[in-house]
Amino acid sequence: MDKNFKVRVDNSFEFDLKNSDADQLDLLNLAQSQFHVINNNKSFDIKLKKSDFYNKEYIIKVNANSYTVNISNQLDQLITKMGFSLGTAKKANDIKAPMPGLILSINVKEGQQVNEGDTLLILEAMKMENTISAPKDGIIKCIAVKSGATVEKGELIIEMA
Repeated sequence: MDKNFKVRVDNSFEFDLKNSDADQLDLLNLAQSQFHVINNNKSFDIKLKKSDFYNKEYIIKVNANSYTVNISNQLDQLITKMGFSLGTAKKANDIKAPMPGLILSINVKEGQQVNEGDTLLILEAMKMENTISAPKDGIIKCIAVKSGATVEKGELIIEMA
């Protein structure tokens, strides 16, 4: 069954896509986070520059231009349509791995004050670097992982106060 996604580019353009649309691309993976795409007889070099998994925001470079891309799935769209917010999630103090992967770097220390959106660590998963950001303002209480360690989905990585 096809899943529907809403893709917003630079808060200016919006596209409704299905996961089967990606299957129709003439895509070649050149290196980690680098791709070559041919679409309508035009060639595109694409590089993933930044990935924010929690906010579903990605910065990609297509040929010489950079774009900010936001992707929302059917659940995200339903939550928005119903007028609910993710405010309750921001009260969580435990930050868990959103997917299995490798901790590339940890950008904070225990006891450090952080602001919402600050980069806490970089998690490599499926050959992509994912930025794990602070969901709220707070203090780093405990870092449960080390750089170079592997984590499983749902594993505690950072505890905030």
